[in-house]
Amino acid sequence: MNADPTSVAHAPLTQIAELLEAGQDARAEARAAELRRAQPDAAEAARLHGIALLRLARTADAIAAFERAVELAPLSVAAHCNLGSARTAAGDADTAVEDLRAALRQHPGHAAILMTLGNALMAAGRYLEAQRSFATATFGAPRHPTILVNLAAAELKLGRLVEAEACLRDALSVDGANLEAYRLYGEVLVAQSRHRDALVAYGHAEKLAPDAAGLAFQRGLALDALGELEEAAAAYARAVDRDPLLHPALSQLLFAKRRLCDWDGLDAWAARLLKSVREDAAGITPFAFLAEDASAADQLRCARTFAAGVEAEMQRVRQRLDYPPAAAPGPAPRIGFVSNGFGEHPTGLLTVALFEALRTQPIEAHLFATGGGDGPIRERLRAAAGQWHDVAGLTPEATAQAIRAAGIDLLVDLRGYGEGGTSEVFALRPAPVQVNWLAYPGTSGAPWMDYVIADAVVLPESLQAHYAERVAYLPRCFQPSDTRRVVAPPPDRAACGLPADGVVFACFNNSYKINPASFGRMMAVLREVPGAVLWLLAGPGDAEQRLRAAARRHDVEPERLVFMAPLPHADYLARFGHVDLFLDTAPYNAHTTASDAIWAGCPVLTLPGETFASRVAASLNAHLDLAQLNAGDEAGFIATAVALGRDADARAELRRELERRRATSPLFDMDGFAADLSALLAGLARGAPSQPQDVR
Repeated sequence: MNADPTSVAHAPLTQIAELLEAGQDARAEARAAELRRAQPDAAEAARLHGIALLRLARTADAIAAFERAVELAPLSVAAHCNLGSARTAAGDADTAVEDLRAALRQHPGHAAILMTLGNALMAAGRYLEAQRSFATATFGAPRHPTILVNLAAAELKLGRLVEAEACLRDALSVDGANLEAYRLYGEVLVAQSRHRDALVAYGHAEKLAPDAAGLAFQRGLALDALGELEEAAAAYARAVDRDPLLHPALSQLLFAKRRLCDWDGLDAWAARLLKSVREDAAGITPFAFLAEDASAADQLRCARTFAAGVEAEMQRVRQRLDYPPAAAPGPAPRIGFVSNGFGEHPTGLLTVALFEALRTQPIEAHLFATGGGDGPIRERLRAAAGQWHDVAGLTPEATAQAIRAAGIDLLVDLRGYGEGGTSEVFALRPAPVQVNWLAYPGTSGAPWMDYVIADAVVLPESLQAHYAERVAYLPRCFQPSDTRRVVAPPPDRAACGLPADGVVFACFNNSYKINPASFGRMMAVLREVPGAVLWLLAGPGDAEQRLRAAARRHDVEPERLVFMAPLPHADYLARFGHVDLFLDTAPYNAHTTASDAIWAGCPVLTLPGETFASRVAASLNAHLDLAQLNAGDEAGFIATAVALGRDADARAELRRELERRRATSPLFDMDGFAADLSALLAGLARGAPSQPQDVR
């Protein structure tokens, strides 16, 4: 009798399998290749060879080996699953799906094929089909932990957080040492804003994998969200120590150190991050990078690399959605605005009066709120919106579908890469024209963003080369403001923690904007103005103690630093009544805070740089015709502050001039702003360009 041509002696196969089990992939590959030369029709030898090749990152060779295994053993479930996994790994998920569905017709309801099919569908961005495949697999293997974890991952992608959590609980009840189940459980809990519970899940995972850098990073993110920034920074540091190439952790570590005013070793960390950006390292957060002393070209590079990661993730979903061409805009174009800040948030505070004024303009404003909340600003925004869309908690795909269903002609991103941003939504291209404006002071670097709205001061023509978007210029300052706010008189100085007399300089910027150079300028001013104090926002963690220690190193008494705890907006705004001069930071200026100061009658001294984020306060001053407050260099900044600090009459006259200009400047004319913005957006929706306006 002739031997089966697809069979081979078991001993060599067992040896190869043992080598694979031991992680000796190169030896397994060599042994399998030798065996295949001796037995070219051995299906199992080809399959094991494919596994070794795939582990060695020889994906094309692995696919060829698996194809041969399927050819030799067309009913082999393992061979079909291996081939599907290899095709998915090679980026050919669609072919994997076709092959696996063919195998499923041969083996209806087979759990292993359904699980592999689900993985391919996940890679193809077909999350609902993946969920169904995993769910069907549970009928044949109801307690299989890997299938349950994969099902949870699909539920998470679909925004079904309760269902995802239930799957993970089931998986852990079967396998209490399932690392991926605990890791994904933490991710699901974070998505539910249950960060404290997520820390427990990550703790279990870290016990199973104490050297895993990714788990330390995720722990850091959860601690960060809880406001426990000192502990978060320590977790980020552990992550970077475990994996120096985990660039998202490096980015967050440096940003945490800046927020904590922990400047120990800061220059070395900053140089390391800049080097990573210039090497196109993935995962570095563009928003955090704006605080670095980097060029506009470096900011573009960081944003482009980050956007490429989002594009790679969302491309498959966008292709599947395949929106038909949009209709031409009507007489009143539908303009959508997307933000998680439509409430008591800087974005809401800046835009609420503008949206109220837009009600009289020939556009239809649709506000898509991706975050929850309540309060008077949100109520004003809801009343001002032509249409209000609550899309909080929806997946990117569902949000994009809602935007598309509303027939939006032009879509404005009012968050960018800041916390709670929705770049994944914009990457799905729900509108024919998409615009970056206001909340993110830099380029998106994204192929899905067509325009950035700016003015000629904040984004001069010389910077256009460092923007992925075309620049759409407003004939006024790009930043609106709420002109309905009433500035109340402040409490007395003692109630604010201020001395009874003496000049009050202030910087109410977020702590990450206060770097050693900016702080050094402020200390130079205090040394030259006896009795003056510097009023700052209370920072997170031990930031206050670190700044007092830094003041001492600059030969300034620590007691001359006064810290203001977080306050309701109206109470905070009233405090500007005690401030003689606002000292701005660089390279990340005051933005909303500068507008607050000016509206409250407090002049802002700034040092503009060569990036958008470093020129916002300069734009506000220029449009007030107070360009003398835009210092040309560090020496000029210090000299101007010192001169004003020593001259009470000059300070009083500057404040009076600010009051006069505020009353007559277009900076706070929201009716005029609404007319200009609506004309610009309607023109962009119809394809008309804009030109920069010269502001002297």
